[in-house]
Amino acid sequence: SFRPVVVVHGLFDSPSDFRHLRAFINQSHPGTEVTVLDLFDRGASLRPLWLQVEGFREALLPIMANAARGVHLLGYSQGGLICRALLATTPEHNVRSFISLAAPQLGQYGDTDYLKWLFPRHMKSNLYRLCYTPLGQGVSICNYWNDPHHRDLYLNNSDFLALLNDERLNPNASEWKKNLLRIERLVLIGGPDDGVITPWQSSLFGFYDANETVRDMESQPVFLQDTFGLRSLWARGALGGCSVPGVSHTAWHSNWAVYDKCIRPWLT
Repeated sequence: SFRPVVVVHGLFDSPSDFRHLRAFINQSHPGTEVTVLDLFDRGASLRPLWLQVEGFREALLPIMANAARGVHLLGYSQGGLICRALLATTPEHNVRSFISLAAPQLGQYGDTDYLKWLFPRHMKSNLYRLCYTPLGQGVSICNYWNDPHHRDLYLNNSDFLALLNDERLNPNASEWKKNLLRIERLVLIGGPDDGVITPWQSSLFGFYDANETVRDMESQPVFLQDTFGLRSLWARGALGGCSVPGVSHTAWHSNWAVYDKCIRPWLT
């Protein structure tokens, strides 16, 4: 039998958006129990991420408790960051494959339609003035806003991403790292035509340097210093990357080729 699959949705989504993914899983692995957690849907997805982590954890715990062989966890977009934080802060989790689908794992810094709609008076160059305040940190997008030109403000004011990455002093860092490393594998999925995740390489743990030149995962300080376990996963061969061109951000979970190549092999 196949292990249960649990899905955490992204910004402004709800479970109904994942009917294609559910169908793909049922088609390739009949009988798989698939749960798209129904929390923080639509506008509620703007709530602070630590609050969402708590809520999704409460929903996931009973599913894990009923799965003797463990579960697979897929986080889409913002949900991929929620999942990473959930794994880091849940000591007894039994997640086997953690699939991060088009998630801004090293943050977001870009002018997107979402941004223009939410913050019409701000652009990427000045959003730091709002995001790196206590008020701004009450909005999910600001929790992973990573302005490469205001690194000091990010490090001092990012309550979520800087803490999760252990870039900001975190007394729980070694415990969180140990918890994350309970997974069997981490699969990172993204691509150059995403159009929302900026830079798109953030979905594969790449990001901008101070000159807005993208540096890949292997040259990121969080990887080199293994601050939260990324290098450990890589060293034991437990880190998989899947870069797929031609897929826009909202199409990742309804694209059969992406499912077949990047997701299906890890859902056994």
